[in-house]
Amino acid sequence: MRVVAQRAASGSVSWEEAGASQVATIGRGLVLLVGAAPSDDESTVRRIADKLIDLRVFADEAGRMNLSLVDVKGAALIVSQFTLFADMSRGRRPSLLGAGDPARAAELYEVFVARFRDRGIETRTGSFGADMRVSIENDGPVTLVLSSDEWPTRV
Repeated sequence: MRVVAQRAASGSVSWEEAGASQVATIGRGLVLLVGAAPSDDESTVRRIADKLIDLRVFADEAGRMNLSLVDVKGAALIVSQFTLFADMSRGRRPSLLGAGDPARAAELYEVFVARFRDRGIETRTGSFGADMRVSIENDGPVTLVLSSDEWPTRV
């Protein structure tokens, strides 16, 4: 699993579904771009979700990053992002063969989302597999990348 986590003052995702515009928004919290690998399982997904929920990236009264999403009663906006598994080591067109099977990835995405909700985090999502528009008011900016596997980014 790979996640790009951005501490946000606000975030939104919009998409079309059955001819109607859909929008999901959050205020203060984390915007999470999430992709599943073929080797991922439910325990990996829950471990990464818990890591993000408890990650101390929000400022305390002294201005130090010392508070978690739980501590600040923040929200999570979770957006599926299979392109996190793009291989750009050859040519100029990213290969997306490293992404997980879409059906399995959708299941793991739902496990990830459920973990946030089970932990009491206000959680909004986009639509898995949809063409979406994401807006993020990055706070800091703070952007972190997490991966359950070795992530070669050399091009």
